[in-house]
Amino acid sequence: MVDFKYYTPTEVVFGKDSEAQLPGLVRKWGGTKVLIHYGGGSVVRSGLLAQVKKQLDEAGIAWVELGGVVPNPRLSLVYEGIELCRREGVDFLLAVGGGSVIDSAKVIAYGLQYDGDVWDIYDGKHTPVASTPLGVVLTIPASGSEMSDSAVITKDEGLVKRGCNSDLCRPRFAIMNPERTYTLPPYQTAAGVTDIMMHTMERYFSHDDDMLLTDAMAEALMRTVKECGEKVLADPQNYQLRAQIMWAGSLAHNNLTGCGTTSDFATHRIEHELSSTFDATHGAGLAAIWPHWAEYVLAENPTRFAQFAVNVVGVPNDFKSPERTARAGIAAMVDFYHRIGMPANLPELIGRPATEEEIAEMAFKATRGRTVLLGNLKKLGYDDVVAIYRMANKA
Repeated sequence: MVDFKYYTPTEVVFGKDSEAQLPGLVRKWGGTKVLIHYGGGSVVRSGLLAQVKKQLDEAGIAWVELGGVVPNPRLSLVYEGIELCRREGVDFLLAVGGGSVIDSAKVIAYGLQYDGDVWDIYDGKHTPVASTPLGVVLTIPASGSEMSDSAVITKDEGLVKRGCNSDLCRPRFAIMNPERTYTLPPYQTAAGVTDIMMHTMERYFSHDDDMLLTDAMAEALMRTVKECGEKVLADPQNYQLRAQIMWAGSLAHNNLTGCGTTSDFATHRIEHELSSTFDATHGAGLAAIWPHWAEYVLAENPTRFAQFAVNVVGVPNDFKSPERTARAGIAAMVDFYHRIGMPANLPELIGRPATEEEIAEMAFKATRGRTVLLGNLKKLGYDDVVAIYRMANKA
């Protein structure tokens, strides 16, 4: 067990009609002029965006808006948001959407409190010291950004995708109504389920395997998401199933399931280059990488993988060989990904094998020009990342 700090200051308002509390929450956390930040599409079609504007109007809270956030959100829109907020005197950001919208809002929040180029934070030239407060109306359970300290952004030039972790960007509140997820397409639902599970899996696969309580919570969360994820695809308007998934998405990435362990997150770092290079859905990219990362690092802690196989995936324990049990668990996860419509390799993700040039470029970016190692269960350098991409490149 390692020492840890657990800090989750986000006020969660969960349940049906929870959006009705929005004006009071904005006022509670000091908002007088709000930037409504969103993507488009579903928040417009569902009427949620119009409802948010009406609520703020009726409460006498001024607002401006900036839509257009795309999956794998872009730095160019962040720059536009920073300029708009400064010009309009915005003092509170409201992200209405999923992880991409929330992350984009977080980066705008950093930029408003920094006189230089906000990309400096992501390029390692500046450590954030302040962030404009923000709140969330969540519509897509997946990223966990509504309670996390993480914000990921993609620089348009060169499609460089990077993340920053700081408690400064944690949302002041998160409004979560599971009914808002009823109309999510099956693929997006499945990608979200994959991302939620992976946020805990990245913390679970560790050499620190003596934190029994954290393990028990992590395993329960992963089992719940796996079971509810399969069921909700057949019953998409089931409130109970949607509620379990939505709440698990927050708990999976606010570090509750990582207390006392050393997180890995190599799979995320390797996947970031897939989603930036091929504009792939993040959760689907994780499914395409994880089984191959798992095979590559299995020897570092086969007992840990066997425990996952038995306690999460439901594989019978081969007591004579933890490695055989572990490999059966990896295979069972591949079957699960396929059952929910997720890919399990690069050809399934992008429709073709990646080229050797693409693999080399992605590995170069992931390791920041061969200067950093990824992960903790096994430290991965450039050659390791290339090997994992190649393993994932086989259909």
